[in-house]
Amino acid sequence: MARPRKPLLSRDRIVETALALIDAEGLDAVSTRRLAAELGVSGPSLYNHFKVKDEILDAVADTVVGQVDLSMFDAASRTRAGADWRTALLTWARSYRAALAAHPNIVPFLARGPGRRPAGLRMADAVFGAMVGAGWPPAQATRIGALMRYFVAGSALGSFARGFVDDATAYDPADYPHLGQAHLLAEHQQQVDEGAFETGLTALVDGLALQYEQVREQ
Repeated sequence: MARPRKPLLSRDRIVETALALIDAEGLDAVSTRRLAAELGVSGPSLYNHFKVKDEILDAVADTVVGQVDLSMFDAASRTRAGADWRTALLTWARSYRAALAAHPNIVPFLARGPGRRPAGLRMADAVFGAMVGAGWPPAQATRIGALMRYFVAGSALGSFARGFVDDATAYDPADYPHLGQAHLLAEHQQQVDEGAFETGLTALVDGLALQYEQVREQ
């Protein structure tokens, strides 16, 4: 009986394996030697697809960003109605956070910016185009894109709630009179963290809406 053939090595297989490794162990776990071992191939064979490790990380990062829904900007870019850009920002930010929160270990690499990555550049182009199309001055549209990236990436990078231990004795009322319930936060991690994101997102977009009215009056 013939032995089953190993799946052919491809860029997609390399990226998929690298992302799984990053999810499980972090960015530092990725090396060409480790990836080759995980894939069951020789190290040099990776160089047929990627010249250096950073090219692999770029591809992984772009794969994650490629999961972000940008369709809401199509409608926003075709109209100058104020409500559309607000709705687009809210919907996009939620999709953006979901993609990053599913792979938080890649966020520090993504924080460097899109560079030449196609999906990252498409996202930047969509956000900027929609904001300018809605009537924001180009300089302010750039700042909005930066602001949203800071906020979303920061919210996906780690858990606020899990930063507190579940031991009530760690928060002595004599030292921390307002942290009597802090040991319960980790138990409600999803509710706390997602609620904090929604609170901040709403505050940001509401604040931008006030600025938008001033821009429109000028």
